[in-house]
Amino acid sequence: VQLQASGGGLVQAGGSLRLSCSSSRRTSSNNGMGWFRQAPGKEREFVAAISWNGIITDYADSAKGRFTISREYAKHTVSLQMNNLKPEDTAVYYCAVARSSLVGRSLRDYNYWGHGTQVTVSS
Repeated sequence: VQLQASGGGLVQAGGSLRLSCSSSRRTSSNNGMGWFRQAPGKEREFVAAISWNGIITDYADSAKGRFTISREYAKHTVSLQMNNLKPEDTAVYYCAVARSSLVGRSLRDYNYWGHGTQVTVSS
C-alpha cells in the first residue's frame, strides 16, 4: 500500500487547511485510516481516525470541534479538514492505514504510513 498525503502549507492562525491522503490500493477501503502528526522534538501523536465504513470517527482532544476526518471510497482517499488552526498545530501530518477495519489511537494500530505533509501555522 502506498499513501500520498498532500494539502499542507503555511497558514495564519485561525485559518483552514484540507489535507488529503490517497491510497494506491483498494485494500485500504476495508481498513480504518488515521491521521497523526509530529512536531519538531516531539513524538508522533494521534489526531483523528475513521473506520472502514466511515461511520465511526475518533479525534484527539486537541482536534475535537476543529478538525473533521472523512473518506471518499471511489477515490480511495481520506481527508482531514482543519479549521481554526493554531500555532500549536504546526507539525508534519501523516496518514496511515489501520491494521483493522476500526479506529485506533496507537501507532501500533497502523501498519502503512505516508511520507507526511508539513503544516505550519503562524501567529
